[in-house]
Amino acid sequence: MSNNDIIVSLDIGTSKVRAIIGEVNNGTFNIIGVGSADSEGIRKGAIVDIDQTVQSIRSAVDHAERMVGIQISEVYVGISGNHIGLQSSHGVVAVSNEDREIGEEDIERVLKAAEVVALPPDREIIDVVAKQYVVDGLEGIQDPRGMIGVRLEVEAIIITGAKTAIHNLLRCVEKSGLKIKDLVLMSLGAGQLALSKDEKTMGSVLVDIGAGSTTIAIFEDGTMVSTSTLPIGGEFVTNDIAYGLRTLTDQAEKVKLKYGCALMADAAPDVTFKVVRIGSNVEKEFTQEDLAAIVEPRVQEIFHLISEEVKRLGYAELPGGYILTGGTVSMPGVLQVAQGELAASVRIAVPDYIGVRDPGYTSGVGILHNVIRSIRVRSGSSANVSSAGNKKTVNRPKASPASNPETAQKPGLIERLKNIFSDFI
Repeated sequence: MSNNDIIVSLDIGTSKVRAIIGEVNNGTFNIIGVGSADSEGIRKGAIVDIDQTVQSIRSAVDHAERMVGIQISEVYVGISGNHIGLQSSHGVVAVSNEDREIGEEDIERVLKAAEVVALPPDREIIDVVAKQYVVDGLEGIQDPRGMIGVRLEVEAIIITGAKTAIHNLLRCVEKSGLKIKDLVLMSLGAGQLALSKDEKTMGSVLVDIGAGSTTIAIFEDGTMVSTSTLPIGGEFVTNDIAYGLRTLTDQAEKVKLKYGCALMADAAPDVTFKVVRIGSNVEKEFTQEDLAAIVEPRVQEIFHLISEEVKRLGYAELPGGYILTGGTVSMPGVLQVAQGELAASVRIAVPDYIGVRDPGYTSGVGILHNVIRSIRVRSGSSANVSSAGNKKTVNRPKASPASNPETAQKPGLIERLKNIFSDFI
């Protein structure tokens, strides 16, 4: 395993912080390390305590480092939230090469031209996603590299976010001792991983149900066209269980993970568990049916709100249906409740890699997928640049870098002496 083949993603969620180490080896991609830690300092997907968030990030990264035996110094960070906005843009440039062949430099220039839009002072550009390129009036081009033309245009979607939310996220990661390679919109990354080409083209809804928030992303004509975040998620189910069973929240969470079922018809009346009642040391016994009676109405409500939000965005019926992901959808019965409430085709997306076969890892693996796709798209010199950049992502044991400054200083001294003597000669 060589350093330049390793990339690391950081998914900072409401309930978990996940660091995922991926390795690209001879064109194949594998997950080689996963670190997870309970998330503190985040409520409903937003950072509310920087120090606690920093501690959670360090714990997750340490866990991943120990698993693989390497040191992480650079990461790709996922971003999401209700502050994310999309807007269309258009860029035009003249092809700079004398032979009129479109190269990497031309694509970078046309995307930079698309970035020139009026933005409020409290917003910042996170990413620019090309919907299609136009070469001398010819539309529908996905990758114009190597084509001959005079005029290059791009129709792009600009992803923007609130400056405060972005800078707080960057601050947390930097205080954890990590360098940020890039920010990746989690819905975009998850969409690249979870959705098929046809689903993205015909139109589908990607729904990421986390602990504190639910992110909805609409894909159409091969790209993401709309996004929205609802402040509801698995935490609401946990709170309902805590109220219904009169128990502590952490006990309610354990019960939900072990015995939770979102469909009363599937719940077993003979499966029982005990919980300590709040305000006393008395344990009370409940059945899985009792639990499902609390969970099912809340899960129905979550999918009803998702359906209403998709209608509000103006996409009532999409042929690709709904693709569910996020930690909450792994509960038994969620798929059946979703099919009933959404009245459309619904499936659950799970990453097909060893160690991360859980809907909760879709966003983290999606970040890596998005990075690899952008690296693969680039060819020639730019691919070499990105692999050289990735070389810094993971460092080997600290003994070797410590000796580098000494070796670096000696040539510098000799060079200075040579320069002094050359003045006299």
